Amino acid sequence: MFCRNQTARATVARGSALEMEIRRGKFRKSVFLDTSQDSDIQKKIDHEIRMRDGACKLLAACSQKDQTLEAAKSLQTCSTRIMAYMSELQRMKEAQVMQKVPRRSSDAGPMDDRLPCKGKVAISDLRIPLMWKDTEYFKNKGELHRCAVFCLLQLGGEIFDTEMVIVDRTLTDICFDNTIVFNEASPGFDLRVELYSCCSEDDYSAGSTPRKLASKLSSSLGRSAGKKLRAAMEPGPCSPVSNGGATPLLLPVPSVPGPKYHLLAHTTLSLSHAQDSFRTHDLTISGNEECSYWLPLYGSMCCRLAAQPHCMTQQMMSGCLKVKQLGGDPQSWTKVYAVLKGTSLFCYHQQEDVEANVEPACTIAINKETRIRASEKDPHSKVQNICISNHYGGEEVTHTLTTDSREDTHRWMEAFWQHFYDMSQWKQCCDDLMKIELPSPRKPAPLTPKQGSLYHEMAPLATPSCEGLLLQENAVSAEIRALLSSYYNDSY
Repeated sequence: MFCRNQTARATVARGSALEMEIRRGKFRKSVFLDTSQDSDIQKKIDHEIRMRDGACKLLAACSQKDQTLEAAKSLQTCSTRIMAYMSELQRMKEAQVMQKVPRRSSDAGPMDDRLPCKGKVAISDLRIPLMWKDTEYFKNKGELHRCAVFCLLQLGGEIFDTEMVIVDRTLTDICFDNTIVFNEASPGFDLRVELYSCCSEDDYSAGSTPRKLASKLSSSLGRSAGKKLRAAMEPGPCSPVSNGGATPLLLPVPSVPGPKYHLLAHTTLSLSHAQDSFRTHDLTISGNEECSYWLPLYGSMCCRLAAQPHCMTQQMMSGCLKVKQLGGDPQSWTKVYAVLKGTSLFCYHQQEDVEANVEPACTIAINKETRIRASEKDPHSKVQNICISNHYGGEEVTHTLTTDSREDTHRWMEAFWQHFYDMSQWKQCCDDLMKIELPSPRKPAPLTPKQGSLYHEMAPLATPSCEGLLLQENAVSAEIRALLSSYYNDSY
């Protein structure tokens, strides 16, 4: 046990030192190569550290329950993002080191250096069914248990959160209407969905329930034993009570009394789960009925997971080609401007037709069953033909194309091989284009602060004698007001 505690303290020290290096701007220079990607992620880490510090101050300043829950949610989200960005930095460093290690020619095959295209992955219509007892839901008996819940969704270095929802026995499902889109997903993505919960009935003030309980027990146990008990229950700088749900062993958060979100359930979705329909997925549940944040989950999650690889939505290759007329004169060729996109090679009369959305002159299918080969046009020509074969109703139809040079032929063939490789990696997502309804853009911040927000109530800072004030004037510094303003501006 002694060794384990010693290891934990060493880990905390390393995490604290690591964060201090980040704050001083030395982390990138001393540990990682100075690249533009490193710099971008460093800026994200710096931003989240500032937001996390602001969330700590918000949490200490809040007195209304709903605002306290929102501040604790922000603290949890910022801490998770910091950890994800640091992991991404480490992964990039390892990749940079591996690139410098020479490989033997026998270690790499002809396709080892080919990478699949990126794509968009969207999750929407998130529903988590609840399973209340009959006496609770139908007969409305027992104590009304109410929790605040939200979801964190992480794919690589991208992390998003849903809105916070208050859940009690009047609800049969936890519903999140957000449509969350990840823009830089690879076909081997792992989308982790985490459901966090916090009992909204607890007292989160400075004299919170654990301290009140310690005080009552100390009076019964006596002065000496009671003093030890209070010290043991006092939140420390790295205790779970003080970190708002963040990982305590790596990034200790300043001690702030307030609500704590706990991981209630989670699941991981991958490419195989992507379908153009509403599907059900299993959840791994944490905790039990003895936990204050517990909710009777059914054990499943329903959502729509869609993926759009770039090869299905973007032009992967374009340029001038000549197409031989089917069944016509063998010497009859038509010059076209071709665009490789999705499951088709679109052939237009001229390049301007693409931007004008004019219907293509002809369309040649390019899918997983298509066969493409390059062949000599004639023994005396330096140009190769490109033959594209598809089966229609049991009959094979071959379109023959040609370019102006062998270099152009090579570029087109390479584009086709890359396209087939992308399709093989993205699998069912390349059969048909899945629909992704993008969320509407956020409205710009209004000229006047949002009614009911913490910033709105703090901005006037009326006299201390007024009733209903959220905070007294001497309790809020200009720094916190600036952080609040920045926080709400970033939220729109």
